[in-house]
Amino acid sequence: MDDGNSAQTSTTFESENSAVGMSQEECTKRIVKSLKHPTVRFLRKHMEQAGCPVWVKLILAANCKRKGIAGGYSTGNGIIVCCNHMSYQDEISQVLIHELIHAYDDCRAKNMDWKNCAHHACTEIRANHLSGDCHYKRELLRGFMKMRGHEQECVKRRALKSVKKNPYCSEAAAMDAIETVWDICYNDTSPFERAP
Repeated sequence: MDDGNSAQTSTTFESENSAVGMSQEECTKRIVKSLKHPTVRFLRKHMEQAGCPVWVKLILAANCKRKGIAGGYSTGNGIIVCCNHMSYQDEISQVLIHELIHAYDDCRAKNMDWKNCAHHACTEIRANHLSGDCHYKRELLRGFMKMRGHEQECVKRRALKSVKKNPYCSEAAAMDAIETVWDICYNDTSPFERAP
């Protein structure tokens, strides 16, 4: 995760919101509320079953220096929610779902290498596909109004945006990695039976 405070990069969730955000105190209250979201509860349950419980203390409310970053996940450090880039409850729930998918992948893989562009690309594809980040309504709000194929294009676009920020992956390497792992990772819906 690169929140401007950490040298370790794994994954960041891009925010579409440029608002001032909320206080860390308010954000912490909303994180607690988001822990009751059915998808967040589902992912936490499956992480625990996989031997990687997500304790609340591993989810941090913070003010992030980099613009456009809504949150991130880093092995051993947990999940960060960038309060100063959040305005709504739904945004916090969305960040948690996205980052919990990364945490689940990290737990499940046991040998996740965030410096490996293919590993990073796979978890970004899965997180963008399974979290609802590319739902039609969200895409419309971002100004993308394609009627067919919007979801896969969105997943690729958002995965590329994240992977190319990895200091170990150039834009060309990120694009190659996404294409190489696309079929396997897009179709891997674990722990869901199918894409939500």
